[in-house]
Amino acid sequence: MKFAAQLVFGLSLAVASPVFAAAPAPAAPLAAPNAAHLKAVQDLLGAMQIEKVVKGVAARSRYPNEAQKQAVLAKLDTIPPAEMYQRLARALTGAISAETAIEMYRFYSTPYGKQLIYRKYNAGAQLIMPGATKAVSPEEKKERKRPAYVKASQELDEAEPVIEHEAFKLVQLINKEKR
Repeated sequence: MKFAAQLVFGLSLAVASPVFAAAPAPAAPLAAPNAAHLKAVQDLLGAMQIEKVVKGVAARSRYPNEAQKQAVLAKLDTIPPAEMYQRLARALTGAISAETAIEMYRFYSTPYGKQLIYRKYNAGAQLIMPGATKAVSPEEKKERKRPAYVKASQELDEAEPVIEHEAFKLVQLINKEKR
């Protein structure tokens, strides 16, 4: 009797075990982004001046020698920014929703957003006196508290590693291209 109970228990484990279970169906391929989503991401990349991120990734990458690094940077200089936006947008639609792209494009198109982008790429070290805070207009303070902006800004921050990775992959592709 004890043997029969063990046999039934063992068979029940074997049947219920994931090892013997049917293999799960393969995940459906990601649907192609719609044209509006793709356009929104391209517009956002333009507002963010993503070509400067791509050039920064290329400059930080390791090369066998300085000549190869300069050759890659020279290739990047020949590519129009709009082409970089197009090439990166398809890969980034999975990480950046259409709503986030639209909201952050709107923000980066404001005078304050343009100022932030300019400072990100063009400003050197800045000295701030202890206790001093940067002056931000009341309109901008209100803008940064909008729920749509807060959500979009958070999503874009979370997508930053993906953006850097896709920029690196684009640099590798451009390096292999004959131009």
